[in-house]
Amino acid sequence: MDGGRIIYAVDQKKIVSLRFSTFWFEPTPQGLFMLQVAFGQSKYYSDNLAENIKRGIRQKLRRKEWIGLAPFGYQNNPLTRNIEPHPTEARIVKLAFEEYAKGAHSFVSLAQFLADLGVVSKNQTPLAKVSIKRLLTHKAYLGFVRHKGKWFDGNFEPIISPALFEAVQKILRAKERPRKRKARHDFPFTGLFRCAECGSMINAQWATGKSGHRYRYYRCSKKRGRCSQPYIQETELARQIKSRLQTISLCDEMTDWMLAKVDEWQKEESSSSQSEVQNLSESIKTAEAKMEKLVSTYLDGDIPKATYLKKKDEILLASAVLEQKKKDFESGRKNWVEPLREWILDTKQADFLAKSGDFHQIKSFVQKIGTNPLVRDKSAHFALPIPSQFVAKRRALLLTPAPSARASSHLSDSEVSFCGGGEIRTREALSDLEVFKTSALDQLCDPSQENSQRTTYN
Repeated sequence: MDGGRIIYAVDQKKIVSLRFSTFWFEPTPQGLFMLQVAFGQSKYYSDNLAENIKRGIRQKLRRKEWIGLAPFGYQNNPLTRNIEPHPTEARIVKLAFEEYAKGAHSFVSLAQFLADLGVVSKNQTPLAKVSIKRLLTHKAYLGFVRHKGKWFDGNFEPIISPALFEAVQKILRAKERPRKRKARHDFPFTGLFRCAECGSMINAQWATGKSGHRYRYYRCSKKRGRCSQPYIQETELARQIKSRLQTISLCDEMTDWMLAKVDEWQKEESSSSQSEVQNLSESIKTAEAKMEKLVSTYLDGDIPKATYLKKKDEILLASAVLEQKKKDFESGRKNWVEPLREWILDTKQADFLAKSGDFHQIKSFVQKIGTNPLVRDKSAHFALPIPSQFVAKRRALLLTPAPSARASSHLSDSEVSFCGGGEIRTREALSDLEVFKTSALDQLCDPSQENSQRTTYN
């Protein structure tokens, strides 16, 4: 890259001449050529040198020799090209391990102990804590070689024994203390609601009552200016959310029946769609056979080129249409099943969370199904999808939040056939189905709605 920039600068007349001790050139075609040759030779030398160094390192690892400068306590031996214990420093290292193994030293006191023995930093000060820890955890003193963060067996003499090294490591682990982190407050509904007046996020804080009991309150952060919205206690906010979830929940008997029905429809449609897919595949094969026959006829010279091109375009267009139909059919037949099943499971989960005390799960569920969550005048609001709105409207007619299903109640064929057509359906399309416009769901969940007064749950 640097050579290319230099040549570009020469072409732009920014460099007139280059002169070195063994080479020089002028800005001529011959000079530029020789400069490129010199760059190529230097690149080859650099790459070849790097490869030779890596090869040498691999050879030293095979021979179990130390790589690089010797650590403190050892000295390099140029004759053996390995390291060996230093007469004085090795004894100091062993003494440092033995003193720390007694458990009476800290990093600072051990650094002072080594300073008294003449082991200091370049500034003639005691070693830092990190240097002491590196010394006490260095596996080279056990006779190992380190390369790229990994340890390999070495053939040089160790300074300390494995038992002494392990004793020191045990003391180090006992004295290690994890960094203390400031405990975060547990405010489960933060980041969920916005203030309906100013649009700021709703924050939380602790408050202590007269009896000394602590409460969690939620309020507008007022990041966008003055706001007159009051505080709301967490228990009241949770009660409103759970009450809202209760309005969109369905009893277990109904959800289990609906899930079983969806599985039945899926199996029926899967079996009936196999024949359709097979017919489309056969039509595609027929089109391919026609194309091969057309090409053979044209190559034999039986039809003119204009006729061949016209028929070819027709067959290609028909094949493309069949392929698209097959692709749409295979993908479209599954698009209505999973959204419907997911919606049924959401109504089942809403019934569970309406009775649960896990506020974090309630928050995640509201984020999943709700939109535009706001708080105004100590009241929480969030919009629901159309199928959930239908359930909330019908649930308002029930006497109890989750009544048991009547064994003898059942839906008619016309009321349960809203998903049997095989076409693509989503949650938004469920509100237009006939079953959601009748009282079939109410009759299934409320066995006494014909003879009792209906109560509306706000």
